Amino acid sequence: MNTVDRQKRLHFDVVNVGLRAQATAVGLVQLCIELRDANVLAEPAIARIKDAIADEVSVAGPRRRGQQEYRQEIRDRLDQLFAGEKKVGSAEALSFGTPPDE
Repeated sequence: MNTVDRQKRLHFDVVNVGLRAQATAVGLVQLCIELRDANVLAEPAIARIKDAIADEVSVAGPRRRGQQEYRQEIRDRLDQLFAGEKKVGSAEALSFGTPPDE
């Protein structure tokens, strides 16, 4: 099974379990920030977590745009989220390809 197929399977498994809630995502981001700040989780591990999230979101993303471009935008926003204090902008801006709110 290739990487894309594994990611699609994981996507459907996560959806079937019901882990698409924002509360779960917020908890994960906060947990990663806390573990990084406590020197338990190194930056390469945080990068792998962000990559896994970006892969998942891009698998389920709109097909009107190039998947690599869409994934990069997601990854950039994840960098901002994991920084802990930056405003990211609306998800609608990402979904429809318009500039994020300032």
